[in-house]
Amino acid sequence: MDLSAIGSRIKVARERKHLTQEDLAAIVDLSPTHISVIERGVKPPKLATLVAIANALDVSADTLLQDVVERSEEGVFNELAADIMKLPVKERNKIINAIRALTE
Repeated sequence: MDLSAIGSRIKVARERKHLTQEDLAAIVDLSPTHISVIERGVKPPKLATLVAIANALDVSADTLLQDVVERSEEGVFNELAADIMKLPVKERNKIINAIRALTE
């Protein structure tokens, strides 16, 4: 299990929500130091902690575990869809048309 990759995805998701480590720690009832240890990949989070973090960051657990879980495509698709929805309509349509062309 690549703990640093999992920690990195947690950090990216946290930053997307404009949360500090202290903010996330308060939400999931951990210390900021514990969040830092998880994000740096020093120690794996317990299952309950991982679920709490995923819920607090509004991401699926398989998004955080995508290099560990074999069937994690759904999490990646959800993440990409969320990113695409943030784009201006013109850019969004370009991506949608490109995907459609690739899948036909």
